[in-house]
Amino acid sequence: MSGQPMVKAENVHKSFGRLEVLRGIDLEVRQGEVCCVIGPSGSGKSTFLRCINHLEKVNAGRIWVDGDLIGYRERGGKLYELREKDVAAQRRGIGMVFQRFNLFPHMTVLENVMEAPLRVRGESKAEVRERALRLLDRVGLSAKVDTYPGQCSGGQQQRVAIARALAMRPKLMLFDEPTSALDPELVGEVLDVMKDLAAEGMTMIVVTHEIGFAREVGDSLVFMDGGVVVESGGPRDVIANPRHERTRSFLKKVL
Repeated sequence: MSGQPMVKAENVHKSFGRLEVLRGIDLEVRQGEVCCVIGPSGSGKSTFLRCINHLEKVNAGRIWVDGDLIGYRERGGKLYELREKDVAAQRRGIGMVFQRFNLFPHMTVLENVMEAPLRVRGESKAEVRERALRLLDRVGLSAKVDTYPGQCSGGQQQRVAIARALAMRPKLMLFDEPTSALDPELVGEVLDVMKDLAAEGMTMIVVTHEIGFAREVGDSLVFMDGGVVVESGGPRDVIANPRHERTRSFLKKVL
């Protein structure tokens, strides 16, 4: 975990109309690190995640991924927004898994995983198919390749969504509350896949309510509230000995 950070956010602000959602976020995530982000609803966690791959445009501040300024180029101290195709090129290196699975219902599980590398990267079908089959095996879904999403459980659909994101061979994975839409008994199967990814050294930022996962798998833990980072540090330290009253009261409710 040396050299430049994989993700660096500097004084990031984001508003929707008059509502200020992010109020100066600073964050660094090293290569191979799992950063877990916790906090109450409306604290800006998901918005910040969407800013990292420019699904939301920041109003001020800068975000770099692997040394590249995301969404903009800088000239003479001024920022100029990149063209959509250049933003799309940056996004290819960033996998994102949402609360809702966003799978194509008319495509099989295998076709869902193959779609982006075929369409976006223009790779050969044989190569993409082989990689997709390997990924589905890795997330425990070899038996579901010819099944449609509607015939899969929520946990299975979310594992397909993870395989689909990995098919683009990202250097960074963003997870936006990936288990919050799942029945409790299906949460574990998704978290197990994420634990395996972490063990393999994938850089991950995970917005989550799963405090146990954050404690066990996270390298760093960030507590956000009101659009700012209230507290950050090692997950066990922050969870066991929060320094801020706001962190303490939040953890009391969720632990």
